[in-house]
Amino acid sequence: MSENSLTHIDAQGHASMVDVSDKSASFRTASAQATVIMQPSTLQMILDNSHKKGDVLAVARIAGIQAAKKTADLIPLCHPLMLSKVAIEFKPDMQPEQGVLEIVCSCKLSAQTGVEMEALTGASIAALTVYDMCKAVEKGMQIQNTRLLTKTGGKSGDFSL
Repeated sequence: MSENSLTHIDAQGHASMVDVSDKSASFRTASAQATVIMQPSTLQMILDNSHKKGDVLAVARIAGIQAAKKTADLIPLCHPLMLSKVAIEFKPDMQPEQGVLEIVCSCKLSAQTGVEMEALTGASIAALTVYDMCKAVEKGMQIQNTRLLTKTGGKSGDFSL
């Protein structure tokens, strides 16, 4: 199999979960980001914790952590992983025309496979939770730029955007 081959496809072209049983466990990390674009007034309401539904960032943080832990239940060919750490960080940026809320999910563990999908899932679900809690205030919010920021460990080495 070449270095650029799809690892989740078997010799017959069928979807297949990668066998990692022969791989040694190693320390791995990943961080991913999702951005929610909204009106500055909506972001200010979130930051002031004045939303009638409650603390938007607290709920989104819990949702992101929970999602990272459940990634194997959501993405069919992902291995279930014993995460040792999941953190969700919010980086608000109030601009004149729009409010920008960057959400970064960082995950780490020692395992036979990487943790990128868990970080991406955590950031995505945290962003969707912000949208869900605030859609009554603003339906035009946008979730953008969901991407892997960094990864360390494993055979493919380190990556940084």
